[in-house]
Amino acid sequence: MKNLLLILVFLAMISCSNSMTDKEKQEYTDIGNEISQASFKALSEKLTAQMKMGGTAQAIPFCNIEAMPLTQEMSEKYRVNIKRTSNKLRNQKNKPTERELEIINNYHKLISEKKGINPIVEINNNNNRHFYAPIVVKANCLVCHGKVGEFVTVKTDSIIKSLYPNDKAIGYNEGDLRGIWSIEFKK
Repeated sequence: MKNLLLILVFLAMISCSNSMTDKEKQEYTDIGNEISQASFKALSEKLTAQMKMGGTAQAIPFCNIEAMPLTQEMSEKYRVNIKRTSNKLRNQKNKPTERELEIINNYHKLISEKKGINPIVEINNNNNRHFYAPIVVKANCLVCHGKVGEFVTVKTDSIIKSLYPNDKAIGYNEGDLRGIWSIEFKK
C-alpha cells in the first residue's frame, strides 16, 4: 500500500510538471505570435524585394535557397526552433512531424466545421514548450501558391516544378490554411 501511495505521488508530480497554467500558455502564445509574425515579416520583405527586382523568376529561386537559412537565422535570434510546415509540401525538408500533421488536420477539420482556428501551446515530447499557429494564405501568396492559369502563370509553374519536382503547395485560394508555424522553445 505504501509503494502504491509513493507511485501515485510520483505520477502526480510528473503530471504537474508537464502542465502549464493558463497564464503560462498565454505568455507562450504571445511570444509565439511575436516570433511567427517577425519571421513572416522577414521572409515576406525579402520575397517582396525579389519580386520587385525580377518577379517570380527571381523570387522562387531566392526562396528555394534562402527561406530555410532565414528561418534558421530567426531561430537563432529568438533562441527557439522555428519551422514552417504543411500537409501540402513544396520543400520536402519541411515535412511535418506526426504531431504537426495532427494539428494541421485538426485545423482543417475546424475550418470545415466553420469554427475558428487559434494557436496552440503545449508541452512536447522533449518536455519543451511548443507553439503551433496557422499560416493562412494571403492574396500576394497566390502568385506562387494559387491555381495555375488563375493566379499562377504557366511560366511560374514551370519554375516551381524545376526547383521542386514534388511540389504539392499549389491550388490555394486566399484565406485557405497553407500550413502551420511550429516553434519549439528551448530549455
